[in-house]
Amino acid sequence: MGTALRGRSRRRLLGVGVAALLTAGLVWGLAGALATSSSPAPAGKVVLKLGMTNIPDNLNPFVGQLSSCYEIWSLNYDLMVGFSAGDYGHPQGAAARGLADSWAVSDGGKVWTFHIRSGATWQDGVPVTAHDVAFTYNYVIKNQLSNYTMYTNFLKSVTAPNDNTVVFTCTKPKANMLNMWVYILPQHIWSHISGKAAGADYQNNPPVVGSGPFQLTQYKRDSYAVMTANKSYWGGAPKIDEVDFVFYQSADTMVQEMKSGALQGCWGVLDAEYRQLQNDPTYKPVAYVDPELDELAMNCYTGPSLGNPALKDWHFRQALQYAVDHDKLVQIAYGGLAQPATSVLVSHLWSNPDWHWQPPADQMYTFNLAKAGQMLTAAGYPLKNGVRLNKQGKPIVLRLWSRSSSDSSQSAGKLIAGWFDSLGLKVVLSVMDDGAIDDGIYNMKSGTFTPNYDMFLWGWGGDPDPNFIMSIFTTAQINGWSDCAWSDTQYDKLFLEQQTTIDPTQRANIVHQMEQIIYQQSPYIPTAYPESVEAYNYKDWQGWSTTPGRGGGVFFTSPVMASYMTVHPAVATRASSSKTLLIGVIIAIIVVIAVVALVVTLRGRGKQVEETV
Repeated sequence: MGTALRGRSRRRLLGVGVAALLTAGLVWGLAGALATSSSPAPAGKVVLKLGMTNIPDNLNPFVGQLSSCYEIWSLNYDLMVGFSAGDYGHPQGAAARGLADSWAVSDGGKVWTFHIRSGATWQDGVPVTAHDVAFTYNYVIKNQLSNYTMYTNFLKSVTAPNDNTVVFTCTKPKANMLNMWVYILPQHIWSHISGKAAGADYQNNPPVVGSGPFQLTQYKRDSYAVMTANKSYWGGAPKIDEVDFVFYQSADTMVQEMKSGALQGCWGVLDAEYRQLQNDPTYKPVAYVDPELDELAMNCYTGPSLGNPALKDWHFRQALQYAVDHDKLVQIAYGGLAQPATSVLVSHLWSNPDWHWQPPADQMYTFNLAKAGQMLTAAGYPLKNGVRLNKQGKPIVLRLWSRSSSDSSQSAGKLIAGWFDSLGLKVVLSVMDDGAIDDGIYNMKSGTFTPNYDMFLWGWGGDPDPNFIMSIFTTAQINGWSDCAWSDTQYDKLFLEQQTTIDPTQRANIVHQMEQIIYQQSPYIPTAYPESVEAYNYKDWQGWSTTPGRGGGVFFTSPVMASYMTVHPAVATRASSSKTLLIGVIIAIIVVIAVVALVVTLRGRGKQVEETV
């Protein structure tokens, strides 16, 4: 209703403007203005405008955390080895959008030699060389820049014997060498930035110099980012001139602006809007799985902690698995736009190998409150007068935090609190902002790590390679990436083993063992694999590319950025727009002529009457 009214208002105002401009003799100036405001004219700047509700937190690639940051960086910078759009997570070699066009491995997987393609340049015209690659990795290692240190394990040295060759020498075979999501940075710029500043307060303001197909040239915090096409890009110039990312606090406002024609696509569409768009003739909604996990995390820390001690007992945590109805969570909290989660690696995403471990039917945690209660009692947490007691005979009180920035988190929190309450557990549900939750996770007391929380709902976005997600459960990541502070020696041993297993099938078997350990000990209750939801103009724009494969997203898909290279306005739309515009101008001229004639006639009649009188 609001969109229709806005459309009517705009058309009416344009009609008034046409009459005024035509009367003034500015017909062709108006035509140019209209062509610019609608589908881009062939001779003008072609701008792709995309909305999103995920707002960048920092443009510095060593500090930023949010997926919107990675979307910008993945356009501005290149990786050493790119990723496939069709089969998620597989390097494509020379066909990928990566600076290395070939590589070889020797010494049992401990020496990797990459050839860096010739002819690539930074966006300021300086040639890209293997020395930039070596600098980037050594910069990360020397300064322990935590956004990327999970990729630099086992790297003994990174050297560039010449401009086109970089050699990685490892202490152990390195299984994820071809899947390292590390942006290659220009040495001639970053060598002048201290490692301390890079990991803290360096802003990386535009213009940001990279070697990618687009350059961040303008940025207004919380408002927009302008990416200008790099026409000298080594992989060929994009078919558009500019990408404008527009940031929104409200998904509804964003979708309404897209439907008004102000955007060609948007990411972060809510379920109600998704359903409304399913029959839209111009904008196609897409819901797709990417490596995202939502979870209920529990404070498992066995050291100094302000969390409820019952959560240190994996038998207690495991019993709670039976008190979560995943199907109902998906339907109510996510509006059906998610899949019920089982293990910590997403299902229906990978193939050859499939990193996801699916629990067998006889091991699956199914919703069963009676069984959950029986398990709690058997583990030493009895129910007395409807109240669940700890091993000291005191009522168990658990704090549960949901996120103020997520409607699904808040809805899930209410459901889970209700289920846990039915077990006799007193749950205090609070809606918290992300910063407050972080403060609890990483709380320090007198200089000692002392996490101060019980349970919270949040999520993770992952890599094409499983190493990152699996790394957050290691002992080494406590007070780092780990947000549950869980530790298991067998898990740590397997994590090291999978990192050094080059054969993908063998490595997948190890990863599956790790998933089983997490499943049993339950530092997380995986709640859902949320589907990313976006919509895009498929009528007036063509060349969209889906990731992963068929049915995936067409943008907001870093590190695979295929659509941005190939999308462009439909030729038929341009021709139709020009034809329609010309017809409109001709009609307007006729209308103005008719109006002028009518005015002349009326004036003539008035004069005649006056004279007669």
